[in-house]
Amino acid sequence: MPDPNRVELTATAADLLHELIERHGPVMFHQSGGCCDGSAPMCYPRGEFRVGAQDVLLGQVDVDTPFWMSADQYQYWKHTHLTVDVVPGRGSGFSLEAPEGVRFLIRSRLLTDDEFLRLEAAPPPPTGASAADRPENGDH
Repeated sequence: MPDPNRVELTATAADLLHELIERHGPVMFHQSGGCCDGSAPMCYPRGEFRVGAQDVLLGQVDVDTPFWMSADQYQYWKHTHLTVDVVPGRGSGFSLEAPEGVRFLIRSRLLTDDEFLRLEAAPPPPTGASAADRPENGDH
């Protein structure tokens, strides 16, 4: 049985992501631990955001879109499953969806006991330091 996903997209978020990829090429998400819009997932063209050595790769959403999270934020959220959704309204920031009049948003739920135990038994997720030579870290 494969490890459970830590992050996924709603159908609406996947549709928007496909539109953004058509316009901008490969993209990535980064979730920082800041307040206000810093707590929203930001979508950047790959290569325009440098992932830090401590950032954690939660997984790939959709086909080939890495979702990174700051190490501090990961410590708070490692017991949760994240779902990226889209809501009306414009966030402040440089996320690619901002001009569309919508913004990405995280919805979360606690991992089930089974999901948590399976993830804890698996190797830890890669960090920016361990993925430095891979293009999905945003630095190519």
